[in-house]
Amino acid sequence: QVQLVQSGGGLVQAGGSLRLSCAAHGTILKINTMGWYRQAPGKQRLLVALVTGGATPQYGDVVKGRFTISRDNAKNTVDLQMNSLEPEDTAVYYCYVAAVSQMGGPLSGYWGQGTQVTVSS
Repeated sequence: QVQLVQSGGGLVQAGGSLRLSCAAHGTILKINTMGWYRQAPGKQRLLVALVTGGATPQYGDVVKGRFTISRDNAKNTVDLQMNSLEPEDTAVYYCYVAAVSQMGGPLSGYWGQGTQVTVSS
């Protein structure tokens, strides 16, 4: 099993910055994808940023140029640096990892507990 522990987030004024971190723990043979999604009240969970293997990171359209994802394969961590935050960025942010946790096992998706990010105008 894989457990994800998130940290960071909180309340910030528009134009400010926040950093989210996520660490994957447990029995991990291989991590394929690490990233972040967000969900605002009454809305669907949307992609924020993903990085798969050594590929170029993928970003959601609304955060391109403002957010940066970084992944540390040695530590099984993924961070999200959020700059120029806007009130529309207010949401619960979820860490996501796709990993194999046992020999011959499937690639499975795991979610973090969620972290509230609130941007005031």
